[in-house]
Parts: sequence; structure tokens; C-alpha cells
Amino acid sequence: MNSPAIAVAGLVKRFDKVTAVDGIDFAVAAGGFTALLGANGAGKTTTIAMILGLIVPTAGTITVLGEDMLEHRYRVLPRINFSSPYVDMPKRLTVRQNLVTYAHLYGVASVAAKIEAVAQALEFTDYLKRTYGTLSSGQRTRVALAKALLNDPEILLLDEPTASLDPDTADWVRGYLLDYQRRTGATILLASHNMSEVERLCREVVILKAGKIVAQGAPGALIDRYGRGTLEEVFLDIARDRRASVAAQ
Repeated sequence: MNSPAIAVAGLVKRFDKVTAVDGIDFAVAAGGFTALLGANGAGKTTTIAMILGLIVPTAGTITVLGEDMLEHRYRVLPRINFSSPYVDMPKRLTVRQNLVTYAHLYGVASVAAKIEAVAQALEFTDYLKRTYGTLSSGQRTRVALAKALLNDPEILLLDEPTASLDPDTADWVRGYLLDYQRRTGATILLASHNMSEVERLCREVVILKAGKIVAQGAPGALIDRYGRGTLEEVFLDIARDRRASVAAQ
């Protein structure tokens, strides 16, 4: 069997007296599309930040593309990327200037051509010359995704990639992500509060609560295990400490 693209073991992160992540273990298969779910404060963002190497774990190990992120993160960083609508870019720069800056940081070849390609793919060539600060929240979400695709990442970490998008555009972005994953074989780890989105996109789900993994498996398997009709109902059972009869067996 192929090694997982991401493997987390015994991962812990404490901030003073607060334990944000409490000894979690999970793996993301190479070429897989996995969701990391949980209520606000469950530890999702902290976990993603540790996988990216932005936060140093208190304990545990993180292996990405076969490399120990604590020891050799710079071997891996050019091969991964991250997108979140909650992380802003410099507002006084144009969209093109922002993307040029990131493209150089990622060591992208043929920067101008690559920016044109991602802008066309994500359908925002008409506002490449606009300053980032003048964009709507939905437009910024598209630019954030474009930034994350500049280096053709083998691993793509997504935090609420369709937040602030209208239903039609959000549906288009989901379709684009599926197509990107199928075309490139990229591994995608998604944090989302949209359970229908997760059911559509993801093959595996990891659910966090208070920093611990409380459920994991394929969406359909979790729905069956909890005796529910949708993943959202499963999520609410877990969030509200309800145990469906099937799950309790």
C-alpha cells in the first residue's frame, strides 16, 4: 500500500492551560479528499496550522509526503498550499500584484502565464487590475483559492473554501475542486461547516470535539453508524452529545 500523504500521530497542542488539540491520530490517503470537521474551537484550525508548520506541536509527530514536518518542513512546503477566505492579502495591491508576490515566494516558473491561467480557470480575469481591498468577500475567496493553486500543490489544505460565496458560485467552486483533484491526483484536506459540501466532496471524515477525535470514517458509513439520514444530523448528534441507538451499540 502507498504511504499516506499526511500522517498525524499523538498530536498535542497546548496554549498555556488550554489544550487545543489532545492526542489525535489520523492519516490522509495520497490522492484522497478528506474533511476535518468540528464546531468552533474543536481544534481544526490549530491542526491545519501544525500540518503547515506554522505552529509547533507540544507533542506528537506530523509526516507530510514522507517528511517529518518538525525536522524537514522546507523540503515539503514548495509542494503544498493553503487557502482560507479569512486570511487577507495586502489591500492596497492589485490582485495581479498580490499573485505575482506569492508566485515568486513559491518559486513558480512563468509567473505571468501562470497567473493568467488560474485567473481564467477561476473566472476572475476582469478584476486582476483591481486593488484587493475593493473586492467583495466572494471575489476574495476566489483569489485566495487562486493563490493556493499557483504552485500546482500536491497537497491542498482548505479552510472553508466556499465561505461568502453565493450558492451558484459555491457549487461551481466545489466542481472545480473535484476536477482539480481528479486531474492532478492532489491530496485535499478540507475544513468546513457545510455538511452537504463534505458529503459531495469527501471520501473520509475526521470529526473533532474539544481537541479529540470522536468519529471518523466514510460519510456514508458514519451516517449508517449513527442511524441518521445526513452527515449534518450525525454532526449535530456529536456536537450535542446525543448518541443514536446504532452508534451506541
